[in-house]
Amino acid sequence: MEKREFKAESKRLLDLMINSIYTHKEIFLRELISNASDAIDKLCYVSLTDTNIVDRSNLKITLEANKQARTLTISDTGIGMDKDQMEENLGTICSSGSLAFKQKLEEAEEKHEDIDIIGQFGVGFYSAFMVAKNVKVISKAYNADTAYVWESNADDGYTITEGERDAVGTTIILTLKDNSEDENYDEYLEEYKLRELVKKYSDYIHYPIQMDVERNKFDDEGNITETTTETDTLNSMTPLWKKSKSSITKEEYNSFYQEKFNDYEDPQHVIHTSVEGNTSFTALLYIPSRAPYNFYSADFEKGLQLYSRGVFIMDKASDLIPEHFRFVKGLVDSQDLSLNISREMLQHDRQLQQIASRIEKKIKSELATMLATNREEYEKFWNNFGLQLKYGVYNDFGAHKELLQDLLLFTSSHDKKLVTLSEYVTRMKEDQKAIYFASGETVEKIDKLPQSERVKDKGYEILYLTDSVDEFALQVMMNYQDKPFKNINQGDLDLDSEEEKKELEEKTKESADLLSSIKNALTGKVSDVKISNRLKSHPVCLSTTDGLSFEMEKVLSQMPEANGLNNMKATRILEINPNHAIFNALQKIADRDEDISEYADLLYNQALLIEGFTIDDPITFSNQICNLMVKANN
Repeated sequence: MEKREFKAESKRLLDLMINSIYTHKEIFLRELISNASDAIDKLCYVSLTDTNIVDRSNLKITLEANKQARTLTISDTGIGMDKDQMEENLGTICSSGSLAFKQKLEEAEEKHEDIDIIGQFGVGFYSAFMVAKNVKVISKAYNADTAYVWESNADDGYTITEGERDAVGTTIILTLKDNSEDENYDEYLEEYKLRELVKKYSDYIHYPIQMDVERNKFDDEGNITETTTETDTLNSMTPLWKKSKSSITKEEYNSFYQEKFNDYEDPQHVIHTSVEGNTSFTALLYIPSRAPYNFYSADFEKGLQLYSRGVFIMDKASDLIPEHFRFVKGLVDSQDLSLNISREMLQHDRQLQQIASRIEKKIKSELATMLATNREEYEKFWNNFGLQLKYGVYNDFGAHKELLQDLLLFTSSHDKKLVTLSEYVTRMKEDQKAIYFASGETVEKIDKLPQSERVKDKGYEILYLTDSVDEFALQVMMNYQDKPFKNINQGDLDLDSEEEKKELEEKTKESADLLSSIKNALTGKVSDVKISNRLKSHPVCLSTTDGLSFEMEKVLSQMPEANGLNNMKATRILEINPNHAIFNALQKIADRDEDISEYADLLYNQALLIEGFTIDDPITFSNQICNLMVKANN
């Protein structure tokens, strides 16, 4: 019996496997089952020209666990291997991964880090040595008379000898390693563990994966009366997503979702799509009926399950789903992907990038269709995940605004209902130059803002922004269909006619001394005091210049002190309505500095409260109101 040495790079891989710690040793079974499935595929291909060689009822993969001998056996009825093929396939690392392996191995030795080889290279068969101290392969090739046995304990090479096997196919016998404090290899002999691994990684292999299991029968008193052996098929074989959409019921989609993604509710929407081309794939995607409890926390993990030809690769492939659609759950199966793709490789794999791009466009298309054809369902979706779309507009410096802007909804002064930006623009007045918006804690509070009265009186619609990200998103967008966004509390709203502008200039000149006195009384609190052209019936308001708004200031003030943004303040301008009785009252006391100072404080604090700010000294404010009430009755 001739002893043969592994080639150098194969030996180094085996040494690294045996002597290093891996977090995913369990995937050895996935690798061996996938190889068995490939072997059956090859036999089926040969049968296209030789119809006598395949009994399709006998195409299967069999698992057998022997606890006494501590062996796990994986058998297939595939094409088998002859002596030369054993040498080629089992004596060297598979060619698809050899170059990457050598490069990564050198990097690993330089960094002195543990490496998860599996999932990074096409190591396939070699994964058996992560759990086995001895591996024996018995195989008989198609059209061969002789079977051969390949055997190795990994330390000192391998042997290939003639052997016995009745039929074409391959049997792999793993003698498991001894248990240690860190590893319990016996679990790979347990029925529950083998079922678990097949279900997790190989459930959709399209040949039956079978195992003989013992079943006990009991009498009424719970005593075992009979033990029988039954053959169970461990995998479902046909993935739901591989079936035609017309043959799948809503109940089947929902049941699959609940079981696969651990949700007790049915999904709100299902997206089932197949793409053929340079990169072919099938995707089964779900939009949940409600946001998970941790959706907006750092604990939430986005990502789609990734399969290659029905074989599970990883659970959370985050690069397949963009951040703005992170609420989508589901899976992608592509026949063009390497089985051993890693998380590190995902970011650089061109095929994965193409798949991710197509998925993003498909989700956008489905949401746009829902918005156009089923408004009630879309608004339900929006209430759950609309905030994420607005974050998506703001993130990455607005890189996704064109993709997402037509999916946005905001409550509007028009019937207090949710509207799209397109619907707003369609209803704009002929002379309207901007898309007006206002921000606040609730729709009800925004609707009562003094500044909104004149805008609505002109017949202009106002968008009511209640989420902290809203203004940031609109600022990134800048405009929609060439219509700029305009905060009714910032800058010049340009609502006046030429006659109204001239009248305002005259009143400002006439009241210059009064306005200057109020401004002096509020030194350090406001940058300016002016006669307002944005108020109709209300006495006073605060406005600010273009740039940082009051709502942005509130959001930034809640951020950690370390980032330095929490101290940013919007410019404060006190605006007084010249047509309100309060203005006449101010004119009467214009030469009384003490009274002007008190009135100025009262008006400023009123304006702060209207904007939702806290006032610095509520006790003094309360006393000033009481004093004013006393004076009014004397």
